[in-house]
Amino acid sequence: MSRAFAVACIVVTMQTAYAEATSMSFAIASDVVNKPADEATLQQMLDAIGRDRNTSFIVYDGNLKSEAEPCRDTLYNTRQQIFDSSRKPVVLLPGGNDWASCNISQAGSYDPVERLDFIRQLFFGDSNSLGQTPISVIRESDVARFRPFRENVRWQANGIAFIGLNAPAPNNHYSTAGGRNGEFEDRSVANAFWLEHAVETARRADMRAVVVILQGDPDFARYERRDRFAWLRFSRGDTSRDGFLELKRSLVKAAESFRGPMIVIHNSGTPIAKGFRIDQPLHNDKGAVVANLTRIAIGLKNPQSQWLEVESDLNWRPPFRVRVRDVTIRPNTQVQGLASQASAPAASSVPGVENGAPGPSSFFQQMQPVQQHPAPASASDGAASNSAPQMPPLLNSNPPPALPPILSTPSNATTPASGASNPATGQ
Repeated sequence: MSRAFAVACIVVTMQTAYAEATSMSFAIASDVVNKPADEATLQQMLDAIGRDRNTSFIVYDGNLKSEAEPCRDTLYNTRQQIFDSSRKPVVLLPGGNDWASCNISQAGSYDPVERLDFIRQLFFGDSNSLGQTPISVIRESDVARFRPFRENVRWQANGIAFIGLNAPAPNNHYSTAGGRNGEFEDRSVANAFWLEHAVETARRADMRAVVVILQGDPDFARYERRDRFAWLRFSRGDTSRDGFLELKRSLVKAAESFRGPMIVIHNSGTPIAKGFRIDQPLHNDKGAVVANLTRIAIGLKNPQSQWLEVESDLNWRPPFRVRVRDVTIRPNTQVQGLASQASAPAASSVPGVENGAPGPSSFFQQMQPVQQHPAPASASDGAASNSAPQMPPLLNSNPPPALPPILSTPSNATTPASGASNPATGQ
């Protein structure tokens, strides 16, 4: 009897450990700082996320400054110290305001390439993330050919491969001035290599999913058929030239190679009714939707007090959930706790069949929106808001045809809905 009991305890312990190992949550924030006074806001947001026990790490998806703020060394130094004070690891990705727009007069008329080199040395100096408890990451600079590109990064967590790319708004820093578009061309080649390399590594390591994060909006709706010699031409003087063309081609190739769920997260640049949009807008050369690639466009209404939470559990079917989280700040500017806002699109706001494209696949679980009241915070965290805002109206009054679910925006309950399967894994 005692032996059987011991065996049962071992089995339960192993099952519990496996369940814990496959569950993970991470945070995405961006555009928090627009002026020096907002540095306290950034600190408060990082502190608030740091108190969330379920969050493993933070991805700051670009724009640690506004476009008009001077690109001085002291500004970057101060904000680097704030990120390094975070309780949670912070993976920083460069945004357009951080270097690409430094040439405008309000920002000090700096050379963007020189500023990019500076932040590479300051923020990406070693093989660790930022924060008090950094995580180890692999940088593209480890490859001799791409030594300058320290900001391109990859890491793995709980069976998921994460890839961070320097692809900023607007238009991936494609320049229309005369001469060789050297920075854009070299970075385009580096990004394509890093994406292919990271996805192949994930495939060989049997990763269950790939998450690609960048700051700029690639404008996936803009579809251009492949030109055999497009990679040789970085046309100058063409204001309509798609600076994300090469990246979109690389994403199609990567999705076809990996075959499993592939998620692309980027900043939309403008607010979105429910804080984010999820769809499958990328097409291959034949015009067909890339079925295993899902896009999350982030457009928080209040980026200074909101962040996006992505939960993943490989035991769930489907394995991802997404929601907007609110940082509740009292008038005395002290962070008092975290409130959750259910902000998923309802069934009528999920992208329908457009241009003959099929509906999204089941990489995310979709639930009906509910009005959620945050649970009371602990004494150490302060008091959370007593009410959550009402859900915004549906995007479309006439719902599209029924589609497989792709999204989950859970309430306080942690049990995923059942019945959905992941077509990419067959489970």
